[in-house]
Amino acid sequence: MTEFVRNISPPPGAVATVSDASPIHYMVKIELFSLLAKNAVETFESGIFEAGGYKWKLVLYPNGNKSRNVKDYISLYLAMVDTSSLPPGWEVNVIFRLFLLDQITDSYLVIQAGKESSFHGLKLECGFDHFIQLSTFNDARHGFLLGDTCVLGAEVYVCGERSRGKGEVLSMAKEPPTQNYTWKIANFSKLDEKPKESPIFRTGDHQWKILLYPKGKGVGKGTHLSLYLVLDLETLPAAGCRVYADLTLRIVDQLYNRAYDDIGRAKRWFDPTSSESGWSKFISLGSLQSTNYLVFNDSCIIEAEVILLGIRSPL
Repeated sequence: MTEFVRNISPPPGAVATVSDASPIHYMVKIELFSLLAKNAVETFESGIFEAGGYKWKLVLYPNGNKSRNVKDYISLYLAMVDTSSLPPGWEVNVIFRLFLLDQITDSYLVIQAGKESSFHGLKLECGFDHFIQLSTFNDARHGFLLGDTCVLGAEVYVCGERSRGKGEVLSMAKEPPTQNYTWKIANFSKLDEKPKESPIFRTGDHQWKILLYPKGKGVGKGTHLSLYLVLDLETLPAAGCRVYADLTLRIVDQLYNRAYDDIGRAKRWFDPTSSESGWSKFISLGSLQSTNYLVFNDSCIIEAEVILLGIRSPL
């Protein structure tokens, strides 16, 4: 597809590239694509996905966005959803990439705008009126539509956020501070239902701890081990601040060179109303008891990796 992309005319102000890597944030497979046109479906909306602390969806016009007089092209947009909880005058700036799979070469056509896109209350969609020509999309030689099926994807990277009403700004870290922490728990079989806390550890200017519920919490109570990461709110720089972090929690495989680590990963906001994040059903108690490598010699090793991605703070 590389030669094809060299000859393609990307949408105005956009850049077309090829990637062998799947989109990080979202993928959707559309089967029986031809039925969209046959049934006069003007728009197709994907499921909702999260990226950068916000919720999004893809909006596809299989025969072009008629409201913008688009003909002979597919139109594709990124739309922001669930914005009712955002403060007055909110504005979110992002860089996003939209993907279309070449099913022959297993590579992706990637279309990206040449500059940041701004989402706000009066502009909930950004994207490309002329994403790809219908003749090119329908040509089986390019692999975009095979077996009446196509695959789309998206990556969304939040660059900044401002609330004009409250005077807030989101600062994203160019070189995010990262911290790995290891916590070994002895006499694991003697733990009861009470939560167990790790010692405090630090990432950048913030302090964290791991919170373990040996017999589960919430929907996992009695059936699962629950595991959370907790932010020390006293390390927030000011009232009203929020911290955006990429977190990984794992129970270490102690016998097979870590081949069977049990891992949970997520990106979450931490603030005074939500200072902990994790999994109420991290691993079932039955699975934990049936293995000999996650709990070995009656000890369990839990690791945390915390990458500080950004801070939202009042001006």
